[in-house]
Amino acid sequence: MKRLFLIIPFYMVISCSTTKMSESMDNTDSSYGYTKSNPIKVGGYNDGPLNERKFLNSLSGPNGESLWYERTGSCCQFKTKNSPFGMGMLDAYRVTYTGKNDTVTLYLNMYDKDNLKTPVGFKFK
Repeated sequence: MKRLFLIIPFYMVISCSTTKMSESMDNTDSSYGYTKSNPIKVGGYNDGPLNERKFLNSLSGPNGESLWYERTGSCCQFKTKNSPFGMGMLDAYRVTYTGKNDTVTLYLNMYDKDNLKTPVGFKFK
């Protein structure tokens, strides 16, 4: 019985440490997150807004600069099996970072999920 207690915590640590964020600074898909047809899929209908903020909070500028973002609204209805209504809307965020002279718009999908990457021009903290 003693061994069981040692194995379970070790297993829990391993299973909780996995991540779906790709540490790919080499993302060369310039449409990823920047277009309505290629949104960032953070998933989790019930936790969707929280997942969107977690994702945005995990980003920085290309040299580690602090990031600022503001949700500007929803747009772009699409079909999804992950919504109780069978349809979802993308959320649009204006994003900038220290030293950047303009803002960009990133589109996030809170219904569907995929491996997360950094949009071109950003990196994970």
